[in-house]
Amino acid sequence: MPIVTEAGRDIPNERRLSRRAVLLATGGLLVGCSQQPEIDRVHLRLATGPAGAVYRRIGGSLAEHISEQVPGATVSTVPSGASTDNIRMLRAGEVHLGLTSLDALITTDGSAPEGLSAICRLYDSHLHLVVMAGSAIEEFRDLEGKRISLGARDSGTEFTSLRILKLGLVNTDSRYLSQAESAAALRAGAIDAMFSLTGVPTPAITELAQRHPIRLIPLDAQADALFTAFPGPYTPAMIPTTAYAGVPATRTVAVPNVLLVRNDLPDDLVYAITDTIFTHTGTITAAGRDDAEAVPEAWQINVRTGISTASTPLHPGAAAWFRDRKR
Repeated sequence: MPIVTEAGRDIPNERRLSRRAVLLATGGLLVGCSQQPEIDRVHLRLATGPAGAVYRRIGGSLAEHISEQVPGATVSTVPSGASTDNIRMLRAGEVHLGLTSLDALITTDGSAPEGLSAICRLYDSHLHLVVMAGSAIEEFRDLEGKRISLGARDSGTEFTSLRILKLGLVNTDSRYLSQAESAAALRAGAIDAMFSLTGVPTPAITELAQRHPIRLIPLDAQADALFTAFPGPYTPAMIPTTAYAGVPATRTVAVPNVLLVRNDLPDDLVYAITDTIFTHTGTITAAGRDDAEAVPEAWQINVRTGISTASTPLHPGAAAWFRDRKR
């Protein structure tokens, strides 16, 4: 996908910004210089997720701060079904950047989709299985034959929930709803339970728990089954008691999320984006201009875990930033 300049011209792949110029400008260190290096303006598109999802919120915050901190770059967000939809849009050249869960990214042979690489690992999502407090569903096997939302089509929630249902030999009356739609349907009694693979806390479930008593169904056995069947992207985890009003701590499975990029983005542009993510984590956690809530998931962003993208290679620009960080 070509990167579009402000004048509508494509930037050739061989053209590279000066890494030092980009970082000096990003850090405001060019003050006092007689002339700032000329940098082409580029517009990037970042695929996020559906309404009510952390992807929508953290993607918006990333877009805002990259636009503010990377000279010449502006980033707009593109709503989507989430993980697998974002991978599809990246491969089709519809977007330049996208969020995805690590399990949806790794193919059966352990590699990443051709033409894509990672900027970094961001934060871990936790699989929620939510029911209303008065539900007869007490454990995972009680889902048999029930009306269950598996998340939006092409989402990480759909991908992971289908995996655990198959491993558990559980058949459901499956629905495909976004997080916000799932929460509304659960509240209205149109479905019996909802899966949600997302950050903790997640807006749609937080709002539901504040208005109506809910429960989370433990998924510790399912976490073990996923870890055994698909080594790499899954780890046992706990949703803490502080996450949702009136809901005790619940065992589940966690999946890392990564920020993907097309391989044809210039190295120095990706270098500057990587630098922005890791040097402005504190401000990324703050609310966006149109969002009244903070982004607590961004506190998980750190250099130590950021490089851990499993079998998915880092983009050369991101890899260069991590190498420079070690010097």
